[in-house]
Amino acid sequence: MTAAARFPALKDPMIAVLVIATALALVLPAAGEARATATTVSNAGIFVLFLVNGMRIRRSEIARGLANWRYFAPLMLFVFGAMTLVGLGFAKLAAPVLPPLVAVGFVYLGCLPSTVQSATSYTSLAEGNVGLAVVGAALVNIAGVFVSAPLFALVGGGAAGDIGSDALVRIGVILVLPFAIGQAVQDRFIDTLAAHKATAAWLDRAVIGIAVYVAFSGAVEQGLATMFAPADWIVLVALVLAMLALALGSAWGLGGAIGLPRADRIAFLFAGSQKSVATGAPLAAILFGAHAAGFVIAPLLLYHLAQLVLAAPLALRLARGSG
Repeated sequence: MTAAARFPALKDPMIAVLVIATALALVLPAAGEARATATTVSNAGIFVLFLVNGMRIRRSEIARGLANWRYFAPLMLFVFGAMTLVGLGFAKLAAPVLPPLVAVGFVYLGCLPSTVQSATSYTSLAEGNVGLAVVGAALVNIAGVFVSAPLFALVGGGAAGDIGSDALVRIGVILVLPFAIGQAVQDRFIDTLAAHKATAAWLDRAVIGIAVYVAFSGAVEQGLATMFAPADWIVLVALVLAMLALALGSAWGLGGAIGLPRADRIAFLFAGSQKSVATGAPLAAILFGAHAAGFVIAPLLLYHLAQLVLAAPLALRLARGSG
């Protein structure tokens, strides 16, 4: 059996986008005027992405999800509360051996919302409650637009530099404003977007790829290659895998503790444990300077890759009734 057959996530185009963007930054980083241009293009792309996100998430789905507090409230507390505390714990473990900005990247990772597309896909593969997964992950992502940056500024921002009012204004203009506009005009465009899902998916990937490229270009210029010894990479990967394992175990355990039916518990598992590079990379491009963003998102990129690779066999195991 091939690796792609064992791990279907390896065929996900997002993996190729992240690898290409990172490799391009290592070989041909944007510097000087080129970086300023790349940053402008990245910010414009992020604005368009969140405008489209506002158009395609139905207001009726938001209302329906908010009505299911037995599922939604614990999910919110887990994603933004428990996972933030987990991120803080792993940052303390990483601090003695990894560069400070990489260590604080674990806090940033913990503050992020879950990913909608893969959480929904793997809930479906595991025969969980797909409708609940869609609405729950979407609502968490909407909340993340408003919650993740202030939460990180509160619990970990000082370690990554001063996150002041200017950064929060940029977030409001580039993330919150277009999302609100999209919600306001969605009735005119939502059917068109639904008919062009593939195009919208590639918009996601392109914007994320540009944001990752700009972030890692800054990290390369700051000496990323010389700051990491091989042993450091081993430590980073081990910590990311341990954090993912703890997230999966805790989400599954909490879903059982609050008495969710098995199908809802599966939805909670994937919506609670997975983290969104679709929000994390663009947000980092706005929140941090070029010297910091690439270091801060390093744990996020590895976590995202690991969750994609491990989620498929886990979902298949759950579908067979194991776990």
